[in-house]
Amino acid sequence: MNVKLQNLYKNRLLHKGLEYAADKSPTFMAGTALVLSTLRPLSILATPKTDRENKKLACAKSIASAGINYTIMYGLTNVLTKGIKGIEDKPSLYLKQSTIKKLQEAGKPLSASKKYQFLSQMFKLGLGLVMAIPKSALTCTLIPPIMKKIFHNEEYKPSVAPASKKKVSFKGGAKLNPLSKGMGKIMDKPGMQNMAEKFKDSNYAMHIPVLGDILSTAAFIHQSSKSTKIKEDRKRVLNYNAGISTGLSIAASYVVDSLLNKPCEKFIKKFSQVNKDAPKLAKYIEGIRIAKPTIIMGSIYYLAIPLVSTFWAERIHKPKHNIEREIK
Repeated sequence: MNVKLQNLYKNRLLHKGLEYAADKSPTFMAGTALVLSTLRPLSILATPKTDRENKKLACAKSIASAGINYTIMYGLTNVLTKGIKGIEDKPSLYLKQSTIKKLQEAGKPLSASKKYQFLSQMFKLGLGLVMAIPKSALTCTLIPPIMKKIFHNEEYKPSVAPASKKKVSFKGGAKLNPLSKGMGKIMDKPGMQNMAEKFKDSNYAMHIPVLGDILSTAAFIHQSSKSTKIKEDRKRVLNYNAGISTGLSIAASYVVDSLLNKPCEKFIKKFSQVNKDAPKLAKYIEGIRIAKPTIIMGSIYYLAIPLVSTFWAERIHKPKHNIEREIK
C-alpha cells in the first residue's frame, strides 16, 4: 500500500475526528453545516438575474439557521453524549442482561455492536427531529435583526429583545446517571431491540437527518408566513427558496450517497486493515458512516443548491418579464 495513504489511515487527527463524529454526531453535523454555511451566502449573492433583496433574505436565513443549529445542538449533545457514555462504560448498571445479550455481538464490546450503535445514534440524531420546530422558529425570528445589522436594512427591526448575556450551563453530575438510566430503560424495550435488528444495516445516518430537514423546512415556512417582521412581498420567494433548497438537496444527496457507497466500503476495508489493532476501530468506522452523509448533504445544501434555488424561487413567484424589469 502507498506509504502516504497508509499514513492517512493512521493519522491521529483523522482518528479523533471520526471518534468525535461517532460520539457527538449532532454537533459534528451542526459544525460541518456551520463551516460550509460561511460559503453559502457567496453562492446566493452570485445568483444571476435575481432581485438583490431576495438574495439578502436568503443569506440572512442561511446565517441564522446555521448559527442557531450549532448553538443548540452543541449544548444538548454534550449532555446526551455523557448519558450514552455512561451506558457504554458500565452497561450492566443501566441495561438488563437480556438486553446486553441481544444487542452485543460475539467477541465485541457493546459499543461495537451495530444494533447498539443504531440505538445510540437514534438518541443523538433524533435531537435534530425534536429540535426542528424550535430551531426554525428561532431562525425566522433572527432574520430581521440580521437584515438590519449585516445588510444595513433599516426596514427590518428585531422582533424580540436582545438575548440575556447570562450563561447557560449544561453541566451537572447529578443529572448524568438518571439520563443514562432513562435511555437504558428505552433500550430495554423489546420494540426498540427489534427495530435495531431490522434497521442496523440501513442508511439511518442519512434518513434521520433528512426527516429533520423536511420537518425543519416545513416549520420555517409556517413561521415565516406568520411573521409580521418580514415584508409580505418577500415571504413567498423566501419560502419557495427554502422548499426548493431542501427538496433538491435531499434528492441530490441520495444520488451522490448511492454512487459513493462502494468507494466508501472500500475505504472502510482498507482503513480497518491498517488499523486492525486500534482499540477504537469500531468507533472510527461508526464515525466514517456518520461523516459520509453529513459531508455529502452539507456540501450539496450549502454549496451546490443555493444558486439554483435562489434563481428559481423568483421565477416560480413572478413572471419572467416582471423579474427582468425589477432587476433593471
